[in-house]
Amino acid sequence: MTGTKIFSHAGEGAWTPTPDGNRRRVLLHTDELMMVEFGFDKGGVGALHSHPHVQASYVAEGRFEVTIDGRTEILETGSSLIVPSNLVHGVRALQAGRLVDSFTPHRADFLD
Repeated sequence: MTGTKIFSHAGEGAWTPTPDGNRRRVLLHTDELMMVEFGFDKGGVGALHSHPHVQASYVAEGRFEVTIDGRTEILETGSSLIVPSNLVHGVRALQAGRLVDSFTPHRADFLD
């Protein structure tokens, strides 16, 4: 694992604006797995989209309306979800908050 970052500390990494007006920072990644923190202001939307990566998300803070494959639920701090490969999904922040997402394999598009 020489050269691979295996620890991330609170506050490390720069926030990057997302195309939908939110922000993200890559916490850790290998070719097989990536962990990314997303920040949302109240009313922020993660537009409906899909990707081949399997995604697991943890609500670190806030309250979100989450839609996966046409099914919508409200998730609060401490809740989690899994998005299987290629399912359409998105979120709307009912309060300001943060999601911590893991992707397998990693999202190369987040490393540019």
